[in-house]
Amino acid sequence: MEWRGRRGSSNIEDRRGMGTAGAGGLGLVGTLVVLAVGWFFGVDISPLVSGMQDDARPGEERQLSAGEQEIGQFVSVVLADTEEIWSDVLAQQAGIQYQEPKLVMFSGAVQSACGGASSAMGPFYCPGDQRVYLDTDFFQVMQRQMGAGGDFAYAYVIAHEIGHHVQNQIGILPRVNRLRSQVGQAEGNRLSVLTELQADCFAGIWARHAGDRFGTIERGDVDEAVNASRAVGDDILMEKAGRAPMPDSFTHGSAAERSEWLVRGMQSGQMADCNTFAEAGL
Repeated sequence: MEWRGRRGSSNIEDRRGMGTAGAGGLGLVGTLVVLAVGWFFGVDISPLVSGMQDDARPGEERQLSAGEQEIGQFVSVVLADTEEIWSDVLAQQAGIQYQEPKLVMFSGAVQSACGGASSAMGPFYCPGDQRVYLDTDFFQVMQRQMGAGGDFAYAYVIAHEIGHHVQNQIGILPRVNRLRSQVGQAEGNRLSVLTELQADCFAGIWARHAGDRFGTIERGDVDEAVNASRAVGDDILMEKAGRAPMPDSFTHGSAAERSEWLVRGMQSGQMADCNTFAEAGL
Protein backbone atom coordinates (compact mmCIF):
# COMPACT_ATOMS: atom_id res chain seq x y z
CA MET A 1 0.00 0.00 0.00
CA GLU A 2 1.51 3.31 -1.11
CA TRP A 3 0.85 5.93 1.55
CA ARG A 4 4.03 7.91 2.17
CA GLY A 5 4.04 11.49 0.96
CA ARG A 6 0.26 11.66 0.75
CA ARG A 7 -2.21 13.99 2.48
CA GLY A 8 -3.02 13.30 6.11
CA SER A 9 -6.16 14.11 8.07
CA SER A 10 -6.52 17.00 10.49
CA ASN A 11 -8.98 14.94 12.58
CA ILE A 12 -6.28 13.19 14.59
CA GLU A 13 -5.87 13.48 18.35
CA ASP A 14 -2.61 11.93 19.51
CA ARG A 15 -2.57 11.04 23.23
CA ARG A 16 0.25 8.51 23.02
CA GLY A 17 2.80 10.72 24.76
CA MET A 18 0.55 11.46 27.71
CA GLY A 19 1.18 8.31 29.76
CA THR A 20 -1.66 6.56 31.55
CA ALA A 21 -2.83 9.80 33.11
CA GLY A 22 -4.24 10.76 29.73
CA ALA A 23 -6.48 7.72 30.04
CA GLY A 24 -7.72 8.51 33.50
CA GLY A 25 -5.02 6.44 35.24
CA LEU A 26 -6.48 3.11 34.09
CA GLY A 27 -3.18 1.34 34.56
CA LEU A 28 -2.00 -1.96 33.06
CA VAL A 29 -2.88 -3.17 29.61
CA GLY A 30 -5.48 -5.93 29.94
CA THR A 31 -7.56 -4.12 32.58
CA LEU A 32 -10.98 -3.04 31.40
CA VAL A 33 -12.25 -0.61 33.98
CA VAL A 34 -15.53 0.89 32.84
CA LEU A 35 -18.10 0.20 30.16
CA ALA A 36 -20.47 3.12 30.32
CA VAL A 37 -22.72 4.71 27.71
CA GLY A 38 -22.84 3.18 24.23
CA TRP A 39 -20.90 0.36 22.60
CA PHE A 40 -17.20 -0.16 22.24
CA PHE A 41 -17.25 -2.47 19.22
CA GLY A 42 -13.78 -3.62 20.15
CA VAL A 43 -12.28 -7.09 19.90
CA ASP A 44 -11.25 -8.63 23.21
CA ILE A 45 -7.59 -9.45 22.61
CA SER A 46 -6.66 -9.82 26.29
CA PRO A 47 -5.49 -13.46 25.81
CA LEU A 48 -2.97 -12.18 23.25
CA VAL A 49 -1.64 -9.20 25.21
CA SER A 50 -1.90 -10.38 28.82
CA GLY A 51 1.85 -10.07 29.27
CA MET A 52 2.08 -6.53 27.95
CA GLN A 53 2.19 -3.51 30.21
CA ASP A 54 2.06 0.20 29.74
CA ASP A 55 5.62 1.29 30.47
CA ALA A 56 4.65 4.89 31.19
CA ARG A 57 3.97 5.72 34.84
CA PRO A 58 0.78 7.63 35.63
CA GLY A 59 1.18 11.23 34.60
CA GLU A 60 4.55 10.71 32.87
CA GLU A 61 4.85 12.33 29.47
CA ARG A 62 7.25 10.90 26.93
CA GLN A 63 8.60 11.57 23.47
CA LEU A 64 7.27 9.41 20.67
CA SER A 65 9.79 7.23 18.89
CA ALA A 66 10.48 7.60 15.19
CA GLY A 67 8.52 4.41 14.58
CA GLU A 68 5.53 5.73 16.51
CA GLN A 69 5.65 8.98 14.57
CA GLU A 70 5.64 7.06 11.29
CA ILE A 71 2.67 4.94 12.41
CA GLY A 72 0.88 8.15 13.32
CA GLN A 73 1.46 9.52 9.82
CA PHE A 74 0.17 6.28 8.33
CA VAL A 75 -3.02 6.40 10.42
CA SER A 76 -3.53 10.03 9.41
CA VAL A 77 -3.25 9.20 5.69
CA VAL A 78 -5.68 6.27 5.94
CA LEU A 79 -8.16 8.43 7.85
CA ALA A 80 -7.90 11.11 5.16
CA ASP A 81 -8.66 8.47 2.52
CA THR A 82 -11.77 7.36 4.40
CA GLU A 83 -12.93 10.98 4.62
CA GLU A 84 -12.68 11.45 0.86
CA ILE A 85 -14.31 8.14 -0.02
CA TRP A 86 -17.20 8.28 2.44
CA SER A 87 -17.96 11.92 1.65
CA ASP A 88 -18.74 10.81 -1.90
CA VAL A 89 -20.22 7.36 -1.22
CA LEU A 90 -22.60 8.49 1.53
CA ALA A 91 -23.82 11.44 -0.53
CA GLN A 92 -24.29 9.40 -3.71
CA GLN A 93 -25.71 6.20 -2.23
CA ALA A 94 -27.59 7.44 0.84
CA GLY A 95 -28.18 11.14 0.22
CA ILE A 96 -26.41 12.00 3.49
CA GLN A 97 -23.61 14.49 4.11
CA TYR A 98 -20.69 12.70 5.74
CA GLN A 99 -19.61 14.03 9.13
CA GLU A 100 -15.91 13.41 9.65
CA PRO A 101 -15.11 11.64 12.94
CA LYS A 102 -12.04 12.19 15.08
CA LEU A 103 -9.49 9.43 15.59
CA VAL A 104 -7.72 9.22 18.95
CA MET A 105 -4.39 7.41 19.17
CA PHE A 106 -3.49 6.30 22.69
CA SER A 107 -1.13 4.06 24.63
CA GLY A 108 -2.25 1.51 27.20
CA ALA A 109 -5.61 2.89 28.24
CA VAL A 110 -7.98 5.67 27.34
CA GLN A 111 -11.01 7.59 28.53
CA SER A 112 -13.88 8.25 26.13
CA ALA A 113 -17.51 9.35 26.24
CA CYS A 114 -18.31 5.62 26.39
CA GLY A 115 -16.18 5.14 29.50
CA GLY A 116 -12.66 3.89 30.06
CA ALA A 117 -10.97 1.00 28.27
CA SER A 118 -7.58 -0.65 27.97
CA SER A 119 -5.66 -1.74 24.91
CA ALA A 120 -6.96 -5.27 25.48
CA MET A 121 -10.30 -4.09 24.14
CA GLY A 122 -8.75 -3.50 20.74
CA PRO A 123 -9.65 -0.55 18.51
CA PHE A 124 -13.19 0.72 19.08
CA TYR A 125 -15.70 3.33 18.03
CA CYS A 126 -17.62 5.38 20.58
CA PRO A 127 -20.96 6.72 19.30
CA GLY A 128 -21.18 9.07 22.28
CA ASP A 129 -18.36 11.31 21.03
CA GLN A 130 -18.15 10.01 17.43
CA ARG A 131 -14.50 9.08 17.84
CA VAL A 132 -12.43 6.07 16.87
CA TYR A 133 -9.94 4.97 19.54
CA LEU A 134 -6.77 3.13 18.54
CA ASP A 135 -3.74 1.99 20.49
CA THR A 136 -1.28 1.76 17.62
CA ASP A 137 0.53 -1.09 19.41
CA PHE A 138 -2.42 -3.20 18.23
CA PHE A 139 -0.70 -3.36 14.86
CA GLN A 140 2.23 -5.14 16.54
CA VAL A 141 -0.21 -7.59 18.12
CA MET A 142 -1.71 -8.23 14.70
CA GLN A 143 1.68 -8.97 13.22
CA ARG A 144 3.26 -10.97 16.04
CA GLN A 145 0.37 -12.78 17.71
CA MET A 146 -2.22 -12.93 14.95
CA GLY A 147 0.00 -13.36 11.90
CA ALA A 148 -1.89 -10.55 10.18
CA GLY A 149 0.67 -7.84 9.48
CA GLY A 150 0.96 -5.40 6.59
CA ASP A 151 -0.05 -1.81 5.88
CA PHE A 152 -3.30 -2.72 4.16
CA ALA A 153 -4.24 -5.07 6.99
CA TYR A 154 -3.79 -2.17 9.40
CA ALA A 155 -5.77 0.10 7.09
CA TYR A 156 -8.62 -2.42 7.16
CA VAL A 157 -8.78 -2.12 10.96
CA ILE A 158 -9.18 1.66 10.71
CA ALA A 159 -11.70 1.36 7.88
CA HIS A 160 -13.75 -1.12 9.91
CA GLU A 161 -14.06 1.32 12.82
CA ILE A 162 -14.97 4.09 10.40
CA GLY A 163 -17.64 1.69 9.14
CA HIS A 164 -19.21 1.89 12.60
CA HIS A 165 -19.22 5.67 12.30
CA VAL A 166 -21.09 5.35 9.01
CA GLN A 167 -23.57 3.02 10.72
CA ASN A 168 -24.05 5.62 13.42
CA GLN A 169 -24.72 8.32 10.84
CA ILE A 170 -27.33 6.31 8.96
CA GLY A 171 -29.09 5.31 12.19
CA ILE A 172 -28.08 1.65 12.37
CA LEU A 173 -26.33 1.82 15.74
CA PRO A 174 -29.18 3.52 17.64
CA ARG A 175 -31.69 1.01 16.25
CA VAL A 176 -29.49 -1.97 17.12
CA ASN A 177 -28.96 -0.64 20.65
CA ARG A 178 -32.73 -0.38 21.13
CA LEU A 179 -33.26 -3.90 19.83
CA ARG A 180 -30.52 -5.33 22.06
CA SER A 181 -32.25 -3.93 25.12
CA GLN A 182 -35.38 -5.90 24.21
CA VAL A 183 -33.90 -9.36 23.58
CA GLY A 184 -31.92 -12.01 25.42
CA GLN A 185 -28.15 -12.42 25.38
CA ALA A 186 -27.95 -14.90 22.49
CA GLU A 187 -30.08 -12.73 20.21
CA GLY A 188 -28.21 -9.64 21.40
CA ASN A 189 -24.94 -11.30 20.44
CA ARG A 190 -26.34 -12.09 17.02
CA LEU A 191 -27.32 -8.45 16.51
CA SER A 192 -23.78 -7.48 17.46
CA VAL A 193 -22.37 -9.94 14.92
CA LEU A 194 -24.57 -8.51 12.16
CA THR A 195 -23.41 -5.02 13.09
CA GLU A 196 -19.76 -6.04 12.91
CA LEU A 197 -20.16 -7.86 9.60
CA GLN A 198 -21.78 -4.81 8.07
CA ALA A 199 -18.85 -2.70 9.26
CA ASP A 200 -16.54 -5.21 7.55
CA CYS A 201 -18.54 -4.83 4.37
CA PHE A 202 -18.31 -1.05 4.65
CA ALA A 203 -14.54 -1.42 5.06
CA GLY A 204 -14.59 -3.36 1.81
CA ILE A 205 -16.49 -0.52 0.12
CA TRP A 206 -13.77 1.88 1.24
CA ALA A 207 -11.07 -0.45 -0.12
CA ARG A 208 -12.83 -0.74 -3.49
CA HIS A 209 -13.23 3.00 -3.99
CA ALA A 210 -9.84 3.89 -2.51
CA GLY A 211 -8.16 1.51 -4.94
CA ASP A 212 -10.05 3.00 -7.88
CA ARG A 213 -9.45 6.62 -6.87
CA PHE A 214 -5.94 6.67 -5.43
CA GLY A 215 -4.34 3.66 -7.12
CA THR A 216 -2.47 2.94 -3.91
CA ILE A 217 -3.39 -0.73 -3.51
CA GLU A 218 -0.59 -3.05 -4.51
CA ARG A 219 -0.45 -6.74 -5.28
CA GLY A 220 -1.10 -8.73 -2.14
CA ASP A 221 -2.85 -5.90 -0.29
CA VAL A 222 -6.28 -7.48 -0.62
CA ASP A 223 -4.92 -10.76 0.73
CA GLU A 224 -3.52 -8.86 3.73
CA ALA A 225 -6.92 -7.36 4.52
CA VAL A 226 -8.76 -10.66 4.10
CA ASN A 227 -6.21 -12.39 6.32
CA ALA A 228 -6.66 -9.68 8.97
CA SER A 229 -10.44 -10.02 8.89
CA ARG A 230 -10.10 -13.77 9.44
CA ALA A 231 -7.58 -13.29 12.25
CA VAL A 232 -10.10 -11.30 14.31
CA GLY A 233 -12.91 -13.83 13.86
CA ASP A 234 -14.48 -14.90 17.14
CA ASP A 235 -13.72 -18.57 16.50
CA ILE A 236 -10.04 -17.89 15.85
CA LEU A 237 -9.67 -15.67 18.93
CA MET A 238 -11.43 -18.26 21.11
CA GLU A 239 -9.17 -21.02 19.83
CA LYS A 240 -6.07 -18.90 20.56
CA ALA A 241 -7.42 -18.40 24.08
CA GLY A 242 -7.71 -22.18 24.51
CA ARG A 243 -11.51 -22.17 24.38
CA ALA A 244 -13.86 -24.13 22.16
CA PRO A 245 -15.68 -21.79 19.73
CA MET A 246 -19.32 -21.31 20.76
CA PRO A 247 -21.32 -19.53 18.01
CA ASP A 248 -24.00 -18.32 20.44
CA SER A 249 -21.33 -16.34 22.27
CA PHE A 250 -19.87 -14.75 19.12
CA THR A 251 -20.11 -10.95 19.06
CA HIS A 252 -18.12 -10.15 15.92
CA GLY A 253 -18.58 -13.11 13.61
CA SER A 254 -16.54 -16.11 12.55
CA ALA A 255 -13.40 -15.84 10.45
CA ALA A 256 -15.31 -17.07 7.40
CA GLU A 257 -18.14 -14.57 7.90
CA ARG A 258 -15.87 -11.61 8.44
CA SER A 259 -13.75 -12.28 5.37
CA GLU A 260 -16.87 -13.02 3.27
CA TRP A 261 -18.49 -9.66 4.04
CA LEU A 262 -15.25 -7.75 3.58
CA VAL A 263 -14.81 -9.27 0.13
CA ARG A 264 -18.45 -8.58 -0.71
CA GLY A 265 -17.92 -4.87 -0.03
CA MET A 266 -14.75 -4.87 -2.11
CA GLN A 267 -16.46 -6.52 -5.06
CA SER A 268 -19.64 -4.46 -4.96
CA GLY A 269 -18.75 -1.02 -3.66
CA GLN A 270 -22.44 -0.54 -2.86
CA MET A 271 -23.94 0.05 0.58
CA ALA A 272 -27.14 -1.74 -0.48
CA ASP A 273 -25.17 -4.97 -0.77
CA CYS A 274 -24.00 -4.71 2.86
CA ASN A 275 -27.38 -5.22 4.53
CA THR A 276 -26.47 -8.05 6.87
CA PHE A 277 -29.68 -7.51 8.83
CA ALA A 278 -31.96 -8.07 5.83
CA GLU A 279 -30.09 -11.26 4.91
CA ALA A 280 -30.67 -12.48 8.47
CA GLY A 281 -34.40 -11.81 8.09
CA LEU A 282 -34.49 -8.72 10.27
